[in-house]
Amino acid sequence: MSNRIDDLRTPTKRARGLGSAKDGVHHFIWQRVTAVTIGLCALWLLGILLTLRSADYSIIHGLVADPINASVLVLFLIAMFWHARLGVQVVIEDYVHTPFNAVVLQLATLIFCALAGIASVLAVLRIALGS
Repeated sequence: MSNRIDDLRTPTKRARGLGSAKDGVHHFIWQRVTAVTIGLCALWLLGILLTLRSADYSIIHGLVADPINASVLVLFLIAMFWHARLGVQVVIEDYVHTPFNAVVLQLATLIFCALAGIASVLAVLRIALGS
């Protein structure tokens, strides 16, 4: 048994061989990356929305059809649904204790976020490509 000073596991964890899952940092980093991406894209889109308060449909349609604005909007949608999935995943892991229910909810979250993200991106692309 290890009694090193840098081993922060409890004696029970050491006896059972349990330790870090080695996955939390990756999840933490992606949550922060998507949050920053959402924030930057939201500022861009908020600036656009504030300048178009009294614009008609054709001007707004043309603005969304612009390649740069459409790219920012698609990036925003992808980051938003990815961030939502990561957040709901943490809530399910923390508060759902039945393994079957946790797996079903994780799968439902994944499917919902994927379908909603795909539908949103396709809607922007439909506008941007002119159909």
